[in-house]
Amino acid sequence: MSEDFTPLGQSLDAVIRSLKGDGALAIAGVFGHWEDAVGASIAAHAKPLLLDGGRLVVEVDQPGWATQLRYLEKELLERLRPFLGGAELTAIEVRVARR
Repeated sequence: MSEDFTPLGQSLDAVIRSLKGDGALAIAGVFGHWEDAVGASIAAHAKPLLLDGGRLVVEVDQPGWATQLRYLEKELLERLRPFLGGAELTAIEVRVARR
C-alpha cells in the first residue's frame, strides 16, 4: 500500500482545472484577498461573484461604482495579479446589484 498523499488544496485545484475553471488558488486568492487587492473603499461597495475563464464578475451596490470599476479595470487587474496563483485574469465584468 502506497503512503503517497496529495494535499487537499492541490487535489481541489486539479479538479477545478479539469472542469475548465481557473483553479482553486486563483479563486481563493481573489475571493480571500479581495479587500487587500482593491482597497477598503472599493471592497465596501463591490464584491467578486465569479471567476471564469480569465473573467472576473463583480457586483457593485450602486451604478456609480460600476462606472468607477470599469474606469479602473486595468489597474484592478494589475492589483489582483499577485493573488491569482499563476492564473490569467483578462477582464472584469461589473454588474449592479438589483434591489
